[in-house]
Amino acid sequence: MATRRAVLGEAHVDAAETGTTALDEGFQTFITEGAWGSVWARPNLTRRERSMITIALLAALGHDEEVAMHVRATRNTGASAEDVAEALMHVAVYAGVPAANRAYKIAKTVYAEARDDTKQQGGNHD
Repeated sequence: MATRRAVLGEAHVDAAETGTTALDEGFQTFITEGAWGSVWARPNLTRRERSMITIALLAALGHDEEVAMHVRATRNTGASAEDVAEALMHVAVYAGVPAANRAYKIAKTVYAEARDDTKQQGGNHD
């Protein structure tokens, strides 16, 4: 759970936990233990590297909501917008231009929303 919170952020995980019902309780446990407690916690890759791999895989498979979630998580993993762009270039070559094109649009939207949020909060991080 600590890794899941560190990558996705407290608000995201809190919302997922609040929305958990008897129907998906086992699934939420599976995600936490399998993805976050096992794969994301392994020592051989950095969170930045895992983030780039995850975004590329999700984009290649067309999982748009998950792409957006993991692009948002890059603020916690250390993957830059340039890193994401490089990962998506691999998607274009190995999974197809349409998949990469869709993922670039998602990433641009996420980054634009983050800039808008920063401006609304009175910060200027440009």
